[in-house]
Amino acid sequence: MAKYGEGDKRWIVEDRPDGANVHNWHWAETDCLGWSRDLLTKLLNNLTVLDGEGNIHLKTKTVDKVDGEAYVNIRKGKIIPGYEISLSLSWEGEAKDADGKSLLKVDGLVEIPYIADENADEDPEVKISVKDEGPIGKRLKEAMLAKGKPLILEKIRVYVESIAKGGPVKDEVEAKKIATKSNSTASVAAAVEAVKKEVVVEKKEVKKKKESKKGFKTISMTEKFSCRAKDLFEILMDENRWKGFSQSNAKISKEVGGQISIFDGSVTGTNLELQNGSLIVQKWRFGSWPDGIDSTVRLTLEEPEPGLTVVKLTHSDIPEEDRYGNATVVENTERGWRDLIFQRIRAVFGFGI
Repeated sequence: MAKYGEGDKRWIVEDRPDGANVHNWHWAETDCLGWSRDLLTKLLNNLTVLDGEGNIHLKTKTVDKVDGEAYVNIRKGKIIPGYEISLSLSWEGEAKDADGKSLLKVDGLVEIPYIADENADEDPEVKISVKDEGPIGKRLKEAMLAKGKPLILEKIRVYVESIAKGGPVKDEVEAKKIATKSNSTASVAAAVEAVKKEVVVEKKEVKKKKESKKGFKTISMTEKFSCRAKDLFEILMDENRWKGFSQSNAKISKEVGGQISIFDGSVTGTNLELQNGSLIVQKWRFGSWPDGIDSTVRLTLEEPEPGLTVVKLTHSDIPEEDRYGNATVVENTERGWRDLIFQRIRAVFGFGI
């Protein structure tokens, strides 16, 4: 899991009134470790586990430690939590006799060594210890395992559900969605008549553009990597490695004619031609592009000497504008290739020159 704050600052979205992630490449990231400490403290401090049942009194005391990392990414309005934390919680217990006289008071510790987003659907391991390991101490420990552990896990599930919904940025995300929806509704109402008048002309212009290829651009780049060509080819065609260096979901077929989906579905396409270790040709389409427009990606991999691979990229038929009229598609696509693909591969796999 990538550590909070390691992303390229040029690609972290600043606060915008519409809450938009421009061109689907960007991430908004919020550190949630402090929020996690506060919420877990609120959930777990001073919980009554047993209050006299079986002459046993048990309660949690304080959350002593929450270590690790926790953050929330916002991409295309989608909340993507990430966390790996450990937790320690003190507890106390007392056993009494039938007359209510105290037999023994003990202190103990609850340790949860690994709470992580990758195991969000599973209860984490809970370790419970007691300072007095005598017969009564063990009895109190067993009671804490039987009654306290399920209660603690219930509270941990509340934390997991809370961060999955956005944690400290939940209200902000919802507010931005409402604001964006309101603005969009007003804009659509004002523009609908103009659209009706121009729709026939617009369709003709789009058709003409596509036929003549006016309004489209080509990106050409040459990049060097300190690796074998076959290794880089495998990275580019392996969905698990894509997930690793891009920190987003990916599905990549290794067959000609097979489908691809990268950057959480922002880019989809098809394999057109594959030559193991030397050539990748794919059809690419971004979700923000006008309907019916596909581009062609051609990656040639050459190895002029062992351990040095030269990649030549040609990305053709890129529209100058997206469906919303933004004219920075080509610029953002080029930056995406350089910073979010090539540079990430070098950093993650150690292929820098």
